[in-house]
Amino acid sequence: MTKIDDVARLAGVSTATVSRALRGLPTVSAATRRRVLAAAEQLDYAVSPSASRLAGGRTGTVAVVVPRITRWFFSTVVEAVEEYLHQSGYDLLLYNLGGREQIRQRVLRTANLHKRVDAIMLVATPLRPADLTALATLELSGVTISSGSRVPNWPCVRIDDVAAARMATRHLLDLGHRRIAHISGDPDDELAYTTHLDRRRGYQAELRAAGLRPDPSLDVESSFTIDGGNRATAELLARGEPPTAIVAACDEMAMGAMTALRDAGLRVPQDVSVVGIDDHDLAGVLGLSTVAQPAAEQGRLAARILLDPLGARTLGPIVGQRTPAGDSPVILPTRLVVRESTAPPRAH
Repeated sequence: MTKIDDVARLAGVSTATVSRALRGLPTVSAATRRRVLAAAEQLDYAVSPSASRLAGGRTGTVAVVVPRITRWFFSTVVEAVEEYLHQSGYDLLLYNLGGREQIRQRVLRTANLHKRVDAIMLVATPLRPADLTALATLELSGVTISSGSRVPNWPCVRIDDVAAARMATRHLLDLGHRRIAHISGDPDDELAYTTHLDRRRGYQAELRAAGLRPDPSLDVESSFTIDGGNRATAELLARGEPPTAIVAACDEMAMGAMTALRDAGLRVPQDVSVVGIDDHDLAGVLGLSTVAQPAAEQGRLAARILLDPLGARTLGPIVGQRTPAGDSPVILPTRLVVRESTAPPRAH
């Protein structure tokens, strides 16, 4: 079987040059490329993607780290990233932390990634100082998605979570609601990272802009899940007079809120309006008003940014965006999607 070394020997170049020439990279002169192609044709050499990558000092693989792959946002992002990488000739090595400290230690604080991947993508992954130190020693390029920890000199793709929560709260205010509650992430929940803080700030800022003082009794923390939204809403209702509307920090919490309200004999939106943030796949089925974020687009854009400096075959320019320098963030827009879960309060 003909090997890349045979082609290199016949063409009188290095194996790395053969790899670059056969991949069509612009760093090879036209004359050298013709010589390599002629040698490959003469020897009936079939290009092996893995051999070509290794000859060029690349693995052709990108590591993607997520807190929990079972959650809607993470799975949507990963699916988009995998599709983009595949079309660009790269493979994805997925690390699902799943709340397990030993996995975090193995992935982020050891040399586990050394020489196994060309770059790293962190999806909403909270980092500790020791994690940042370990990532710096790997000397790999990387990108982050969402409001996880920032890594020096790594670009970040995300939405403006403060603005998203303000948009959701403004929708309820425009409908005439004034007693608006908020169910948010638990600060001790590793999946909440900083998103719950930003979205709470947005909720409170929009209330203040409307001349309202945020009421601590209308703000309940729980996990970013359907069950967490159910429990938070049940606790909210147990505190006394129910609100006329609820801003949920994510759509899954909003779905749990709708279930808790139904179990309490309250109707949505006749008695209590509910709005979420995300535009989960089930939001339309359930008639949930929400602030939609482009989850899949965040994944595709992050993949494009990550592959760009590697000289990979990427799928055209970033629409409306330039590849950011250093740790500059790329903020993607959100939009309000009004469905059946929100309406003016009964007094209106």
